[in-house]
Amino acid sequence: MEKVIIVGTGCAGLTAAIYAARASLAPLVLEGRMPGGQLTTTTAVENFPGFPEGIYGPDLIERMHTQAEKFGARFQYGCVESFQPGEPHRLVVDGATLETESLIIASGASPRYLGIEGESALIGHGLTSCATCDGAFYRDVPVCVVGGGDSACEEATFLTRFASKVYLIHRRDSLRASKIMADRALSNPKIEPLWNSAITAYQTDAAGEVEGVVLRDLVSGAERSLPLKCVFVAIGHEPNTAAFRSHIHTDDAGYLVQTTGTCTNVAGVFAAGDVADHVYRQAITAAGQGCAAAMSAERWLAARE
Repeated sequence: MEKVIIVGTGCAGLTAAIYAARASLAPLVLEGRMPGGQLTTTTAVENFPGFPEGIYGPDLIERMHTQAEKFGARFQYGCVESFQPGEPHRLVVDGATLETESLIIASGASPRYLGIEGESALIGHGLTSCATCDGAFYRDVPVCVVGGGDSACEEATFLTRFASKVYLIHRRDSLRASKIMADRALSNPKIEPLWNSAITAYQTDAAGEVEGVVLRDLVSGAERSLPLKCVFVAIGHEPNTAAFRSHIHTDDAGYLVQTTGTCTNVAGVFAAGDVADHVYRQAITAAGQGCAAAMSAERWLAARE
């Protein structure tokens, strides 16, 4: 019987592990298919407080992992297949059942990419899903945003602060975004919409960094090269909540719903980070929620005792 199990080892899960371990709860932390979360796919992180010179994403995760272990957190590789609430809560992890009094779900969300061959190797090398995270690295160079919703318009508008040119690539001939977001993007002189278009291949330089894309006109079928330095994909995220949806409330997009603070509708179950947050999606906000979830779990356990 565990006091607390933490699902996920991104910023939210590792911060929760640090706080829970320091509270002498000896948390068991489950690392899934992508240990370390999205931060392991980034290069330099310049906006995490305390690192004025920046820090590589994998290095930041490694430090947090070491810090959690130092205080007594235990780590186990495995993916949660199902969840059954109760006293205790039960998780099936790679075929084995684990029991716990409390549970912190910090399993994150996976960004959707385009499914182009060789794509995964370019993430962090001119391919990203976060303009707020990486936009400042691409000053005075052309970039593109793929998508047609509010997020794509918001990312494109944000990138005009840095990039010399922002191509907004969309498969249709009009945006799905709300009128105010679409008007804001299309009226910006730095943003050029490329309608009825799709990327079919990435072009890289000798260092393996993106230097352009192959663009197909979906009406004529013609293809052309488009020189640019970064592709920002804004076609949504998939929250990693499949194992929990039968018992924990989610919104229409599948994100866990937090009731008070990080609490969910199931007593003793808490949600932290991108698994519940589809607005900010930052390392520091995920870490803050991980802290809050661990403190809430500690207080919930203390009240039961």
